[in-house]
Amino acid sequence: MTDRIQTGFGFATRADEVLAGVDLSGRRAVVTGANSGIGVETARALAGAGAEVTLAVRRPEAGRPIAADITATTGNAHVRVEQLDLADLASVTAFGGRWSGPLHILVNNAGIMALPELERSPEGWEAQFATNFMGHFALVQALHDALAAAGGARVVCLSSTGHLFSPVIFDDLHYHFRPYDPWSAYGQSKTADVLLAVGITRHWSGEGILANAAHPGAIATNLQKHTGGLRSPEQFRKTPPQGAATSVLLAASPLLDGIGGRYFEDCNESPVLERSGPMGTGGVAPFALDPANADRLWDTALALLP
Repeated sequence: MTDRIQTGFGFATRADEVLAGVDLSGRRAVVTGANSGIGVETARALAGAGAEVTLAVRRPEAGRPIAADITATTGNAHVRVEQLDLADLASVTAFGGRWSGPLHILVNNAGIMALPELERSPEGWEAQFATNFMGHFALVQALHDALAAAGGARVVCLSSTGHLFSPVIFDDLHYHFRPYDPWSAYGQSKTADVLLAVGITRHWSGEGILANAAHPGAIATNLQKHTGGLRSPEQFRKTPPQGAATSVLLAASPLLDGIGGRYFEDCNESPVLERSGPMGTGGVAPFALDPANADRLWDTALALLP
């Protein structure tokens, strides 16, 4: 059994602390959902270390002031905004088509959570699975050549401790048979995001592309708009710069060189659980790291794409 990676960082570490002394000059990064919450702070930390950063956002008009603020606070003028709607496969394809040259870092940060009623994408997919997983799966496929051209690319897949709520139910991904539940649907999508990191590493590590998954922690952001705000107890809450720390670690820290297909929280690799524990104990479910599940999901998702 491979030893779990322990970095010396922890729960309260900020994103800028993770990248202290790291030079990302010449590196190009994309952060989805980078116009609010931890996406902003992930982009800010990467820009602060010298990377060229693209904020991939659904509404560019909302992203432009964020890009200007990141430039003002970091002194990095190479921060730009591109339109990307993960729920619209045409938008994802168009984003990939506009990208030119290598891509060193892709942070799949955007997401939605606990939609109170069953909603479906234009393809008929359950909306949380469609946005959180399928949109990002289509994005990594569209950017594969750019990632391969980087000669050592990293993909970060934002998951959640919510993945413990449900494995991927392959026989009913889109709630055509089982009753819709906001939290099991969210859990399934977040398990799928971990399996995406496993799948990318299994399929593309030979091309220098590695991926890991992250649980950022409990942070008050727009993600909780359907739940009445953040409900986690105070002792489990993080600020956005703290919430971005694990994403940034996986995206750019030399401590993760050569590492892929794993799940991290609080800037350290998580233990694999035998069963769910009390809130705050962390850990990753074995079904989220299972190579057979990752292969099945990869093949299933490829078949779903037009």
